[in-house]
Amino acid sequence: MSHADARDLDVQVVRTDDQYDDALGVRYAVFVDEQDVPEDLEADEYENESVHFVAYRDGDPAGAARLREKGDDAAKVERVAVLREHRGEGYGREIMREVEGVAATRGYDRVTLHAQTHAAPFYDRLDYERVGEEFEEAGIPHVTMEKALADGSGQSGVE
Repeated sequence: MSHADARDLDVQVVRTDDQYDDALGVRYAVFVDEQDVPEDLEADEYENESVHFVAYRDGDPAGAARLREKGDDAAKVERVAVLREHRGEGYGREIMREVEGVAATRGYDRVTLHAQTHAAPFYDRLDYERVGEEFEEAGIPHVTMEKALADGSGQSGVE
């Protein structure tokens, strides 16, 4: 069986209600259905102030993420999710590339995230560094990670 090429993934900044619904659908499938995160924790008070991303493969949603301001120089990457059938195809890396590009374009010097501990090696490969001790969030072990963004790296054409 051949895997899809991550270059065929179309990662977009959410601009419409339909795109937001697609992103939320991916997040619910991964976090609520697979990982038993309570629904009220998945869609939280930060939804309206976040920049949301949705990744499409052949027009169907395959992944999602969001980005929100954490401070003057930092943004927090949250809710990074790839549907089970698309894992291992490089989609997470492509989503993170787009999210980091948007963060850099918006002037952030670094990004932070709370990685589920089992996913920390994925972020290690993307040059994130672990900060602090493991903790629990929504009943799942996590670790805080951060990455410095290169000045003007804005890899994304999205503003």
